Amino acid sequence: MPRDTGSLFSRTVTGKIDDGVLLVEINNPPVNAASTDVRKGLLVALDYATRTRDVNAIVLTGKGSNFVAGADIREMDGPLIEPVLPVIIEGIEASAKPVVAAINGTALGGGLEIALACHKRIATRTARLGLPEVKLGIVPGAGGTQRLPRLTGMDTAAQMICSGRICSAIEAEESSIVDDIAEGDLIARATSLAHELSVSGDWRRTGDIAAPVLHREAVDAAIRPILVKARGIPAVAEALRLVKLSATMPFAQALAEERRTFLALRDSPEAAALRHIFFAERNVTRIPEIEGVEPALFDCVGVAGLGLMGAGISVALLNAGIEVVAIENSPEAAEAGRTRIENILQNLVKAGRLDEFNRLRRLARLTVGTDPKSLANAGLVIEAVPDDIHLKRNLFQRISEAVPRQIILATNTSYLDPLAIFQDLAGAERCLGMHFFSPAHIMRLVEVVKCPKTSAKTLSSAISLARRIGKLAVVCNSCEGFVGNRLFSAYRRQAEFLLEEGATPKQIDVAMESFGMAMGPFAVFDMTGLEIAWARRKREAAARDRRTRYVPIADWLCEAGRLGRKSGRGWYDYGDGEPKENPVVLNMIEQASRERGIARRNIDSGEIVERLLSAMAVEGARILGEKVVSRASDIDLVLVNGYGFPAHRGGPMFWADRHGLSRLLKFNERRYALDGPGLEVAPLLVQLAQQGSTFVKWQSERRSA
Repeated sequence: MPRDTGSLFSRTVTGKIDDGVLLVEINNPPVNAASTDVRKGLLVALDYATRTRDVNAIVLTGKGSNFVAGADIREMDGPLIEPVLPVIIEGIEASAKPVVAAINGTALGGGLEIALACHKRIATRTARLGLPEVKLGIVPGAGGTQRLPRLTGMDTAAQMICSGRICSAIEAEESSIVDDIAEGDLIARATSLAHELSVSGDWRRTGDIAAPVLHREAVDAAIRPILVKARGIPAVAEALRLVKLSATMPFAQALAEERRTFLALRDSPEAAALRHIFFAERNVTRIPEIEGVEPALFDCVGVAGLGLMGAGISVALLNAGIEVVAIENSPEAAEAGRTRIENILQNLVKAGRLDEFNRLRRLARLTVGTDPKSLANAGLVIEAVPDDIHLKRNLFQRISEAVPRQIILATNTSYLDPLAIFQDLAGAERCLGMHFFSPAHIMRLVEVVKCPKTSAKTLSSAISLARRIGKLAVVCNSCEGFVGNRLFSAYRRQAEFLLEEGATPKQIDVAMESFGMAMGPFAVFDMTGLEIAWARRKREAAARDRRTRYVPIADWLCEAGRLGRKSGRGWYDYGDGEPKENPVVLNMIEQASRERGIARRNIDSGEIVERLLSAMAVEGARILGEKVVSRASDIDLVLVNGYGFPAHRGGPMFWADRHGLSRLLKFNERRYALDGPGLEVAPLLVQLAQQGSTFVKWQSERRSA
């Protein structure tokens, strides 16, 4: 019979002996992170196994659905705490008694490194394994870059480590990362194997396996796309260098170089930014007002409007196994909408992301028509028609009259205040905004916009739906433009000021893309089309404060029929698909400078980047001061996930903290003095700059209060 060891190895590590095999279990919820207490417990367990005569072998496993899901990321911002993970792993590998890893679930980062040091590895069929450290701007630091290639070969290891990709148990077995998949009782199977190894002695240390063969050109060709995608993140190139060392450098020496590289990257600004985003994603789910509120779960969701956005939303819902009932304003528009959905799904098949059987299953869950009464069985209806407030109000009035009162109504407006859209509608508690980003079946972000009377149940249900379809839900309060478009409007305005003062669209785009933005601002404007923003500016013209600086160049482009990529010309010309500057546009820019009396000057990339990021951060300070969101990190998540802001820069608010809030305040004061109303100094920025504080510190203080 199994017996307890008589004591805990630590608060999070326990053990019991069964027929000479010591079962060591890690229990550190929620993910069994390799925290200080876990590392201490494992060290004690190894020492106990070494000293205890009736222990002949060790099985190492995790409690729950995780083996070890990585390091404790919270420890990375402080000094190293002994015992460090490499010490534990070296102890496992050097053990005179065989150690079997029973991988009961997720084994990531340091967790997989622990498993790689064990002498055999058995996994459940649902286990997931990987070394995703590059996604945090670091490299494996406890032997991953040296042990994995010895098991899988150079090509597979380089691809896994440089991409941070997580693989299934079946793939891990095929790649020799694990030795077997347990179909029945994992612990019983691992214990039996450990006992066999202790008797036969037929086991080996991973570090003793022959070094892999390096085919340099083949590896470089395979990894090149990953390196291109990861521009600005040095960890990827460093990971590749370290993996290659496994073929050319003695094992112990390569381990030392890996550790040195890990420690250097751990303290890099890129790693700090990526950790910030990592924690921001975990904090975004903490919404006090819905704590303990059970969300409604929807088998059917309605979509009103099947243009590009509505079709994308429908596909996202269908992909999650949800039935979709969609309506349009005419049979012809409904059929065109169905065709859009079919085309998106067909493209997924062509890309290898969907098979034909599952494409047909998705289409079987789709109903398209024109009658609002067909939405009556939906639990929630998402409106996705053009951003015209009268059109949206009329549509919701028709839907409200046709469906039961309890159905949640969500508007996908990108700029309009949902409160104004729903103002005359009965049942304000069931109304809110859900702002998807195009293409909606691909883009991860959804701004969930809460109106003053939105109920906790409605909010909880909308967030739950967003998560179910694979979206990152950022909650904000109702206002025009919400978070992302308010910051992007400030970004656009400052970019146009730079044009008038001497820069060209290409200079600005190149500067921002070099900073790490997915696309420069003017390339984005052309891609999304210039006419929508033009229509909005015309609607708002009468109310515009004439004292505020206004740049007319974009209006002139639209008047000349230069509406962006779809018209073949906008800020750039697209004759052969590649953007080219046109003298006509440059002349318009110079004309705007003359009319405003501005002497054009050379503006370097440093000034371009600082002014554009500062403009976004100042608007972010206003958003925080207005309590549109309660966390600066929520703003960063919106820009990273919806607007192409580079994650390794941490977002505009993280950038502002590093840049210095006193410097940001001076920028704000200077721009208001130059450019007038609409750019007033943000009170929260004044407060924090005077205190010598940061947005992150302010956020932390609010949470603890």
